[in-house]
Amino acid sequence: MAESTKTSTKAKTEKKKSKKVRVKVAAGVANILASFNNTIITLSDEQGNVLVSFSPAKVGFKNSKKRTAFAATKAAVAAGTSAVEKYSLKDIKVYVKGAGVGRNAAIKGLSSAGLNITMLADITRTPHNGCRPPRKPRK
Repeated sequence: MAESTKTSTKAKTEKKKSKKVRVKVAAGVANILASFNNTIITLSDEQGNVLVSFSPAKVGFKNSKKRTAFAATKAAVAAGTSAVEKYSLKDIKVYVKGAGVGRNAAIKGLSSAGLNITMLADITRTPHNGCRPPRKPRK
């Protein structure tokens, strides 16, 4: 009975693990969501499959420090270098959404990570005279 357990463990260790295929992506899309409290950077291929997603919290910033431009820069550099190493990403189109302070800092971080920015677009939603404003206070 002891011999059968030895052979079963050998059979388990002899199984070959499948290798991960390295996917090379030449061009991609970077979506930057810059809110007042955080900045989220998502890099994807042109079909929309997410390759890398980073935020200042993932880099090590906590609480109100996540809202700073410095934190957005560090997150963008980390996302860019990760995408370049894993997927050999070179060219990106950048879409920026939101009104936070990390907008321009994240763009500069992506370019300093070695990515070539081919297009830059602002897709922030703006109201076209939407809701009625609140009434004026009485004097």
